[in-house]
Amino acid sequence: QVQLVESGGGLVQAGDSLRLSCAASGRTFSLYSMGWFRQAPGKERAFVASIHWSGSGTYYADSVKGRFTISREKDKITVYLQMNSLKPEDTAVYYCAADRLRSDYRQVSPEYWGQGTQVTVSS
Repeated sequence: QVQLVESGGGLVQAGDSLRLSCAASGRTFSLYSMGWFRQAPGKERAFVASIHWSGSGTYYADSVKGRFTISREKDKITVYLQMNSLKPEDTAVYYCAADRLRSDYRQVSPEYWGQGTQVTVSS
């Protein structure tokens, strides 16, 4: 099993930046990729970004391209989501995810999930 723990959420104003972190533990040697999803109030969980563990492939939702950047730190088995130019519509619970086989989460549901961290952007 793999455990994922998110951190870095909070309350910010529109235009601000925030960086989320997700640390993996457990059977991390089997991981192929990590990424982020989010779920806004009253909406379904939606893909945000994902990254191949080698760093060679990154994927983004159209709504965050150019504003969010996903990266990973292999030694710490941690993935980050740098969020710039935040908008009120970015308000959501952000979930870290990981998978052993695939890195593009736009069409698949990853195998492992964190508990989520709240991001609130005020206007």
